[in-house]
Formats: sequence, structure tokens, C-alpha cells
Amino acid sequence: MAFSTIVSSSSHLYLPKRRPILQRTSRCCSTSVSPSVSIQFDLKTYWMTLIAEINQKLDEAIPIQYPQQIYEAMRYSVLAKGAKRAPPVMCVAACELFGGNRLAAFPTACALEMVHAASLIHDDLPCMDNDPFRRGQPSNHTIFGVDMAILAGDALFPLGFQHIVSHTPSNLVPELQLLRVIAEIARAVGSTGMAAGQFVDLEGGPNAVEFVQEKKYGEMGECSAVCGGLLADATDGEIQRLRRYGRAVGVLYQVVDDVLEAKTKTDNKEEEKRKKGKSYVEKYGVEKAIEVAEDLKAKAKKELDGFENYGERVLPLYSFVDYAAGRGFSVADA
Repeated sequence: MAFSTIVSSSSHLYLPKRRPILQRTSRCCSTSVSPSVSIQFDLKTYWMTLIAEINQKLDEAIPIQYPQQIYEAMRYSVLAKGAKRAPPVMCVAACELFGGNRLAAFPTACALEMVHAASLIHDDLPCMDNDPFRRGQPSNHTIFGVDMAILAGDALFPLGFQHIVSHTPSNLVPELQLLRVIAEIARAVGSTGMAAGQFVDLEGGPNAVEFVQEKKYGEMGECSAVCGGLLADATDGEIQRLRRYGRAVGVLYQVVDDVLEAKTKTDNKEEEKRKKGKSYVEKYGVEKAIEVAEDLKAKAKKELDGFENYGERVLPLYSFVDYAAGRGFSVADA
């Protein structure tokens, strides 16, 4: 399928028979429950509303205190204006799919953003990927130094877990479900998850592209979706569907990012050398990367087909697939 199919702002999502058909435009998603009934789902409004709430809660969760320099470094990355907040928004959407209250999901959603920011801070370090920029601004270590960047990342990981425990309403989420959420996040960022992906990224060479993409990018999407389901007490079977869905969306987002970057890249030889063999584009070329993206898009939608009984509540998750594949609007520019 042509690349324009992926990035077009008028692509279609086909749901199961007798369920909504989601059609995305540059501003909203139109669904048809039946030939005579039309419902508008506006992903942009949904996303931006959640971002505003999440940003406020993140601001409150990381106040400036002693040691001030560490907290300033933490806030710099967590509250970056270019942040799309995809992990926390996906968590809330997955929770609401099963009838969960978003107030129950907000603490975990904030924790996911903290963990995500921490992983990016460490990922950008000179001893890792050595990226001087992140989200359109200088990387954390460029502003605060390598020492403070390491400490900021180290502080954000446990703060996320603490925030879940101290801020999740006990009347909405039982303790056992919280333990499962914490265990899920720990698994995703640990030695067999994102850390393993970074290790192979440093040591594995071009033949490890698939593993690196799955671990560095798929794990965050998987964890975000699964945590939302756990908070809403989804069944084990539903959790497994969310797991496969989230992983596919996480990798899909990165593959499309790599394709878009390849189509607009400059003649920066040092940058090309640093990234050589680290993506499907670098290893296989643009056309193969596009095929991978199409396959991931299909896999993600197939998993959501299993949630047809939840009706319109599944629409945000369907929209995530389309957004990851096509970037129908810019959340940062809204």
C-alpha cells in the first residue's frame, strides 16, 4: 500500500459488522453505528481535554523543593510543551473502555508520563544515544548537565510508583489491582523490557532492529494500555488483547516517525552515522518500513475487534491506531 495511505488525513477504520465505522478527518472521527445513525467522535477534543487535566496534575505532582536543581531538571522534561502525552491518554482511554472512572486512572497516567520522561532523559545521554534535542528543545543533559540528568531520571522512576500508591482513590481501585499496575510498569521498564531494548540498541547491531523497536517503543504502548485495563478490572483475556494492541501501536508510531524523518532528513553525516541500522528504514529502506507500518496497523485494529461489545467506548483506541499511522493532526500545535 502506498505511503500516502498511511499519512492521509482521510483514511478509514473498519470495525466489525454491526459496529461503528470510524472515518477520520483532520479534526474529528465520524462513526456510523447503523446506516441511519451517525455519531461524531472528535479525537482531538478528547486528547486535548485529557492533556490539560494531566498537565495540571503533573505540575502539582512535581513541585520545586530541595534539592531544587534535581526538581527543576525533572520538571523540564516532564512538563515539556512538545509532549504528546500518548502513554497517559492511552491509559485513560483503556480504563474508560471497560467502564472505569478516569479519576481512578489519572495517578497511573501521570506515573506513566514520569516513567516515559525518565526513559527519554537517560536515552538521550552521551553514553546512550547522545541526542542533543528532544521534543524540539535541548535535551535534559544539555541544559542541566549529565549528572543532574541522571539524577532527574533516577528520581522520576520511584516518584511515579509513589504517586500511584498515594493518589489513586482506594474506593475506586482495590489494592490488588494497584499492585498489578505497579508490577506491569516495573516489568516494562526493567531488565527484560525497555532496558533490554536500550542494551541491544547499544550492542546488538543492525540485525537487532526488530527487538530494539519492540522493547524501546512497543513496551511503553503495551504498558499504557494494559495499566488502563488493570485499573478497570478487565479480564485476563481482555488484558492480553490490550497487551498486543498497545505493543503494535507503540512500534507503529516509531516506524512512521522514522519514515517521516527519512523523507525530510538533511545531509547530516554525523546524525546518519549515529542512527545507522537503528530503525526499519535504515535497515530495509522506506518501502519495507511502510509495509511494516501497514502490518502493525492491521494487527492493532484486529485486537480491538475483540472489544466490539463495548460499543462507542472503543473509539478512542481505534483512533489511536489511525493517529499513530497518519498523524492526522498535530496535538502540539492545537
